Amino acid sequence: MKYYTIDQLSSLNKDQEKLARFAVIGNPVKHSLSPQLHQPALDDLGEDARYLRVEVEEGQVSEAFQKLYDAGIHGINVTVPHKLEALEACDIVDPAAQNMGAVNTIVFDQKGNRTGFNTDGPGFARAIREEFSVDLGDLKVVIIGAGGGAGRAIATQCAIENCPQVILANRTLEKLQPIEEQLSNLIHREDLKGPRDRIEIIALSDPSLERAIESSELIINTTSVGLKATDPSPFPSRWVEPHHLVYDTIYNPARTRLLRESQEQGARVANGLSLLIHQGALSLEYWLNRDVPLEVMREGVKNALRE
Repeated sequence: MKYYTIDQLSSLNKDQEKLARFAVIGNPVKHSLSPQLHQPALDDLGEDARYLRVEVEEGQVSEAFQKLYDAGIHGINVTVPHKLEALEACDIVDPAAQNMGAVNTIVFDQKGNRTGFNTDGPGFARAIREEFSVDLGDLKVVIIGAGGGAGRAIATQCAIENCPQVILANRTLEKLQPIEEQLSNLIHREDLKGPRDRIEIIALSDPSLERAIESSELIINTTSVGLKATDPSPFPSRWVEPHHLVYDTIYNPARTRLLRESQEQGARVANGLSLLIHQGALSLEYWLNRDVPLEVMREGVKNALRE
């Protein structure tokens, strides 16, 4: 079975060798790579646990949480479009997840209380350290598409890490204004010298975006531009210089036009596979309270992408 519905949860463990203990909910959910990410790690750790997909309609997240807990599920990953609804369905929300405005990981305690976390932000910080051997908090950052869920999570993490400069770029500024105010309250460091504010918002169509990118060190694409082979770069790639680090949160295809052309410009580049792995690893750490095998998870996802 590719996925369950919430009406089928009572039969999760019927005639199964391993008990269902963890799940991802979404809509649609059948193409989620979470099982290929988590199951190999659970097997490697010797956990008697199965990880499965559950398709949940909008408006049914809280009900799904209760039914999953009743069926013996210990932890849940949440994917689109349920991350905001999941936040609202939690009993306790981690402060960072509250600032990110979304929850993607649920931990149940023994009484069934739900604690919500967002592993996208801290997972991204780990991914940058892995890919570029530098701490996120040491970099001047431009986030392309900062008005979306992934963009907001990463922007919030940049503020938490005290990045010296965070420039949020989006097609529409209206989405960025509340984020700008929120992030400004999170920034504590006062050592930035120069004309720019610590947090700045800018429209993708604004000519000053070129100068903003020039002054940055890390460029992050959180838009969906690049998923199709015919997609252009989300901004002119000629703006990229050799001193830049370029991270595209898209991981399939492995090399978007932005990454290919940025590499041709001499920049160091990375795709979103490392973010996928690290945010997933953080979920398992919350659920199991132990270190998890990153390389096993990486190989599981790579095998799935080859299929």
